[in-house]
Amino acid sequence: MVIEMIGKINSFESMGLVDGPGVRFVVFMQGCPLRCKFCHNPETWKLNDKTDSYTPEELIKKILNYKPYFKHNGGVTFSGGEPLMQREFLLECLKLCKKENIHTCIDTAGSIPDCEEILKYTDLVMFDIKGTNKDNYKDMTGANIDTSLEFLKLCQKMDKKLWIRVVIVPGINDTKEYINELINFIKPLKNVEKIEFLPYHTLGVHKYEDLGLNYSLKGVSDMDKDKCKELEEMLKEGLKN
Repeated sequence: MVIEMIGKINSFESMGLVDGPGVRFVVFMQGCPLRCKFCHNPETWKLNDKTDSYTPEELIKKILNYKPYFKHNGGVTFSGGEPLMQREFLLECLKLCKKENIHTCIDTAGSIPDCEEILKYTDLVMFDIKGTNKDNYKDMTGANIDTSLEFLKLCQKMDKKLWIRVVIVPGINDTKEYINELINFIKPLKNVEKIEFLPYHTLGVHKYEDLGLNYSLKGVSDMDKDKCKELEEMLKEGLKN
């Protein structure tokens, strides 16, 4: 008996404009091994039966409905949660996308090992930097940084294009010292096409209350967008030197 491959999907965005180049069909996949302090989607953490289920074929059929909008530089972005949590399902979806000549992107923290086969079918990696060393990564995510670093090494080995994202949180990583650490972290990386700082916000706090979860950043205000932009420019200037 053949067992159908099933993926758990939290939600979709059919005309995404911020999760990769061009117009994107964004697939927010269920499941994440990290517990980031700033996470505004705690409902994506667990792989449970309450979310929608799709086979790779069903998902690609849904994606193809929007292919005319992709034009020359759009495509599909697999986000989460952490899309690598459903590695086998993701791989099959990426293969089907490539058969249809669709540009593929994964938005990931690289927190799942053994992803070489997935990267073969990935055109762009949007990499989320959660920390620059064992200590601040552990404090921010509750996890070990080693797997994330190995994923970055693999991206370098396979010559993958990278977009870097960093969430900036007041009182945690909004300092010149942290920016200098980021400069040293990013500088050795090749193929970095874009760097974006995302200001921390409190829009998802109510979700923790609804789910009966403790919110560790209680009392922390939204990140000032102007200061966030200043820090981003500071980083980019530092990378030029």
